[in-house]
Amino acid sequence: MTSIRTVDSHTGGEPTRVVIAGGPDLGKGNVAEQARVFRAQHDAFRRAVICEPRGHDVLVGAMLVPPADARCTTGVIYFNNVGVLGMCGHGTIGLIVTLAHLGRIRAGVHRIETNVGIVTATLHGDGTVSVANIPSWRTARAISVDIPGHGKITGDVAWAGNWFFLTADHGQPLTDPVSLTTFARCVRSAVNENGYPEVDHIELFGPAQSGGHSRNFVLCPGGAYDRSPCGTGTSAKLACLAAEGTLAEGDTWTQESIIGSKLTGTYRWLDRPTGKIAPTITGTAHITAETTLLLDDTDPFCWGIQ
Repeated sequence: MTSIRTVDSHTGGEPTRVVIAGGPDLGKGNVAEQARVFRAQHDAFRRAVICEPRGHDVLVGAMLVPPADARCTTGVIYFNNVGVLGMCGHGTIGLIVTLAHLGRIRAGVHRIETNVGIVTATLHGDGTVSVANIPSWRTARAISVDIPGHGKITGDVAWAGNWFFLTADHGQPLTDPVSLTTFARCVRSAVNENGYPEVDHIELFGPAQSGGHSRNFVLCPGGAYDRSPCGTGTSAKLACLAAEGTLAEGDTWTQESIIGSKLTGTYRWLDRPTGKIAPTITGTAHITAETTLLLDDTDPFCWGIQ
């Protein structure tokens, strides 16, 4: 019987499960190298932690690993029900709140090494967390794709630690997550088939309903939708707004999720000619459980149902 210690939280309704003990030995490389080992040799562990019967499709995992950069508080590998993720904004907020809950950090600035680069997270005195994400930018503007049974829609492609297709030109009311999931899956297939196979997140925008600047629906790579406004998705939105000149450097953007939770974001320019920005998102996470997962090799579903 193998034990895995975890702490669960949610950020704006989107859950994070932090693996604090019991993870596999991934060697002594940097986090990107450790993530490659994790992906190639320990996918069963990922499934056991995240998938049914211990987890569910919405859950995102965050495994603490040693950082190669000694200036970092920790390294982390993010993963979900289908594989390893790049950066995860809501997960980083959950990670910081988890480390504070465990007494491992105090309010202040903390560097976190991810497999796509180092991010900086500030734990404020009121418990909120600001995450300075990796450099983000829009890579394609106003591309058009044909959605079967719907017609053409136009949107942007952006990088913010994950790849996004962002569109407000979809004609869907942002009310029913089931129908939006079906529609967004069709959009992702069309975008992938039309020259952007790297895009695995779809972000639909509509009018604000809870006091923000806009509401979004974000389809994640595993097919579940993000209950939060999505941290990397909000960073991608900031990159598009900056490129369009519709949000000034330092101004605040408040992004609502499909369930009405909020993240706020600002950015500063890194390189105007290439459109690269340094986005910062701020939100709050809440601890929901401290758990010991048990792996029993005699259990036919020990390594998850996927």
